Amino acid sequence: MDLLNALAPELVLIAVACVLFFLGTSHKPSMRRLSALIAFATLVAIFLWQGFSFFHGTASTLRDPFNVVHVTPMSIFVKTLVSGVGAVLVLLAWPGNRDATGSGSLNVGSDVGEYFGLALLAFAGVFLVSSTNDIILLFLAIELAAIPTYIMVSISRPLPVAQEAGVKYFFLGAMAAAVMLFGFSYVYGGTGHIRLDAISDVINQTRNGNAWAVPQINSFLLMGLIVLLAGFAFKIAAVPFHAYVGDVYQGAATPLTALLAFVPKISGFLAIIKILSAVGGAHYVLPPVVGTVLWVVAVLTMTFGNVLGLLQLNIKRVFAYSSIAHSGYMLVAVTALVMAAPQLAATDPAAATKVQLSALQGILFYIAAYGLMNGGAFGILMLLPTRAHKQMGDSEFPPVATTAETFEDLAGQGRKHPLLGLGMAICCFSLIGLPLTVGFFGKFYLIAPALKANLIGLVVITMINAAISAAYYLKIVSTMFIRPLPADEASSADASPRSLPLSLGVGLSVAATLVLGIALPWTDAFTGRIGTAAGIVAAPVAAPVVQTPPVLPAEASLR
Repeated sequence: MDLLNALAPELVLIAVACVLFFLGTSHKPSMRRLSALIAFATLVAIFLWQGFSFFHGTASTLRDPFNVVHVTPMSIFVKTLVSGVGAVLVLLAWPGNRDATGSGSLNVGSDVGEYFGLALLAFAGVFLVSSTNDIILLFLAIELAAIPTYIMVSISRPLPVAQEAGVKYFFLGAMAAAVMLFGFSYVYGGTGHIRLDAISDVINQTRNGNAWAVPQINSFLLMGLIVLLAGFAFKIAAVPFHAYVGDVYQGAATPLTALLAFVPKISGFLAIIKILSAVGGAHYVLPPVVGTVLWVVAVLTMTFGNVLGLLQLNIKRVFAYSSIAHSGYMLVAVTALVMAAPQLAATDPAAATKVQLSALQGILFYIAAYGLMNGGAFGILMLLPTRAHKQMGDSEFPPVATTAETFEDLAGQGRKHPLLGLGMAICCFSLIGLPLTVGFFGKFYLIAPALKANLIGLVVITMINAAISAAYYLKIVSTMFIRPLPADEASSADASPRSLPLSLGVGLSVAATLVLGIALPWTDAFTGRIGTAAGIVAAPVAAPVVQTPPVLPAEASLR
């Protein structure tokens, strides 16, 4: 029963996904379209269930008898977040009368049930990543979150560009899986354990009783940690493992692109936090080379993402490179999490603990903020028609997109559709990090820990990159409001399709972007609870015990 209780949300999602797969075999289009309603209702129910547990539950950890799953307040928050944003993503992909979205941008044919079933499996994978205490289950959970998206990209629309994107995504994802397995094998070889808490206990024995001491880990474990970070970098689209993002985002249908910007990113960052916690202990004290690697990757990721974003003509590719840059911003907080100990622990351990708490809080909060504002921007693209057919003239080939994807598609649309233009402006301003939006406080929560950890250079580079990003975000807004409409559209009626679920999803995303940006600063009920969920416990700095550090398993075998 303990195992069932620990995995209840995951089991619910997997069971409902199986039901949706059966619905997908129905010959009746109405039955297949019912899968969207079932998926939405399931995610809303889990959101309410886990949200109540997060805000009103106790801080105790639920463990299964095999000690493989640990349900902590942090994992409950992640499940609340993923189910809430997931419900909005389902609204964006809501099928119309012909097994496509109300906007026509997602066209899976008769595979509607399979599409939403795969989406629920991907969400279940993220749930498992947040709860696992075992490196084997962690790998399986990451792949459960990833493999459904490979299939979804290929079936998202019947176009060669979608199949090409799916193939690229699959093969590069397989390579990332191999890299992760290689890293996990070295972690196991370096410690002799597969459970994260047991790995942490073995490494903590080398600290000589000082919780803030750098562990004496062997080369096997250090290599495994670096290789694992490389594998996780693919999931979060960090440099140099970012090259696939532009093609995949452009090739996939727009509602699926919104999902791809959220699910792999959150699973990757959760995996990074778990591995760093297992090796670094309760205070994330790791060898200095780890902090240096994270610092360099954070700088390269946000710089490459923003500079390449300036060169794009396709809006979805702009958001693709924007996604890379936002991974760099979140890596700034991860770097502060790791480097707070060497910077502050020697003089003020309490301050180091506070920095680490705020860094974890910032990562978790920014993932939620990014999912909302990014979903709103993609939803608005779906509500605007494409002009590709006009550019192709009387060509016998159909346009690649049915909804807006290029700057030409957006020209003048802000004046023709003021509400959509205002919504896009709000989402873009939030992605920049302007005040009165959730993106402003999201970036503040990422930068503040780095500033307190004396990472001044990293903070300055982050601010410069945020300024660079304003160029392409403001280009989107100016295109919608300043560039004129084509002459043949100036007096024409609006021909863009409308879908109530899609409009509701966009409205919820834009409203949350504003409300969290205005109301959040005056209440810490939400952010304070996230900090509590992070689970860092302040420990006194004990005097070093004079003893010989134990030899880790791999080191012993070498001797």
